[in-house]
Amino acid sequence: MPERQENLTFRALSALLTYPTEELCGSVAEIEEVITSERLVPSSAARALRPLLEDLASLDLFELQERYVELFDRTRRLSLHLFEHVHGESRDRGQAMVDLASLYEKGGLELSANELPDYLPLFLEYLSTRPRDEALNLLAETVHILAALEERLVHRNSPYAAVLTAIRVMAGVSLDTSDRQELAEELDSDLAALDAEWEETAVTFGPGSSGMDGCSNERLQTRLRAARRDARTNAG
Repeated sequence: MPERQENLTFRALSALLTYPTEELCGSVAEIEEVITSERLVPSSAARALRPLLEDLASLDLFELQERYVELFDRTRRLSLHLFEHVHGESRDRGQAMVDLASLYEKGGLELSANELPDYLPLFLEYLSTRPRDEALNLLAETVHILAALEERLVHRNSPYAAVLTAIRVMAGVSLDTSDRQELAEELDSDLAALDAEWEETAVTFGPGSSGMDGCSNERLQTRLRAARRDARTNAG
């Protein structure tokens, strides 16, 4: 139980990336309190969340919802579905979904019929239920996706960029000037020309290396670091 309490920051950041509702807007103070009190997010990154928190607390709900849809639902480059940046529409994505759903089920998280397991807020929700070390290790495996989304949101001057920054630094991953320059170059690169590199790159996704209820963990080598594949499209 104490370990679960320490991971509420994952849940708070998950909430900030969901579609704005009256309930979310009414929970801003609670979300801020969790992030501040647990201190999993460095103070500078926590302070950077203030503009988004203030928007959620003060702006018209319809305006918030419209802004959210324009950002996350109108372009693949800002999709909050992790495997969209790795597998696109390929058949591999379906198997990766099955394996990730199995990981959730084994950890006690049940999905509703309309939930896709690679949805970033849902992934963070799952991490909130795991021991901290395991949660942070899993989070670190998505760092290239998170960093690419962060940079795209920064380019759009979106307050949501601060959420991606908080998630990234919570995982213990920093971006120096050269990293940011590389990401910026990737944003303007040609996707098709880099498919070969994507095919050759893989990382393990999930704890351990043994099978999970018949689903080979090797299939969870979902090429998350090869999320550069999508990051190399235009920022748009």
